[in-house]
Amino acid sequence: MKVLNFGSLNYDYVYSLDHILVPGETIASSKMEVFCGGKGLNQSIALARAGVSVFHAGMVGEDGETLLNMCKQNGVNTELIKVVPGKSGHTIIQVDKDGQNCILLYGGSNRCLTKEYVDEVLSHFEKGDLIVLQNEINCLDYIIDKAYEKEMTIVLNPSPFDDALKSCDLSKVSIFLLNEIEGEQITGGKDPEEILRTLQDKFPKAKIVLTLGSNGSVYQDRDCQYRQGIFKVKAVDTTAAGDTFTGYFIASILQEKPVPEALKLAAKASAIAVSREGAVPSIPTLDEVMTCSI
Repeated sequence: MKVLNFGSLNYDYVYSLDHILVPGETIASSKMEVFCGGKGLNQSIALARAGVSVFHAGMVGEDGETLLNMCKQNGVNTELIKVVPGKSGHTIIQVDKDGQNCILLYGGSNRCLTKEYVDEVLSHFEKGDLIVLQNEINCLDYIIDKAYEKEMTIVLNPSPFDDALKSCDLSKVSIFLLNEIEGEQITGGKDPEEILRTLQDKFPKAKIVLTLGSNGSVYQDRDCQYRQGIFKVKAVDTTAAGDTFTGYFIASILQEKPVPEALKLAAKASAIAVSREGAVPSIPTLDEVMTCSI
């Protein structure tokens, strides 16, 4: 079985602030740093650092050499990534003194995918292979349809939630990994139990992982439900916490770990991530997760 992550690659411009800006406000940042990121790249590196051999597909601009090198340095296969004219995607991220963030996303090359490119990428995969998706690229509906036709296992992190997701046939998704905000956006419900119940009613064949911030996470399928608390750490930057959780959970399932163990490992990995600055630099290796005493 091969693993494909079809997703974004971004440069993250991170500004450290006392607090997140409100409309009309101007304040000075205490620090500005540039990191490699993007939900797609973050999740590929989390998968690789968790021990999974992963192919990444997506597009970078003419300025994308650093993004490609970051993938290669972390063992992510870049053969399917295409370089196109123009700028790579980027984000402007505000991080406050408590580690909370807000993110402004510019799609750039991540929004340049074509159906022909998608077909070329998927021609390298077959029935039983796994594809990981997020919503920072275009053609998501087409990718889901074509991956489903090939009988691939489809994993979706429906973030950021927008109208593009409404054109996707989400009944084709095998595993959802989402937070409570995205859960509310899809279901209209605020209570976690209501979100889980509605998701299970809408997508009865799917496995669902709902992350709940300080209240941990919940896994649910047709037969069972498991809960996992958080590992308490001092939050420095939450930027890649969800992507780290996603990568480690998927890696654990691929390694045939029981779901409760997968949830625990993912929670521990994401706790380590929030205690560090940046996106990719914050993602721990499997050895770090296994030996960390938090």
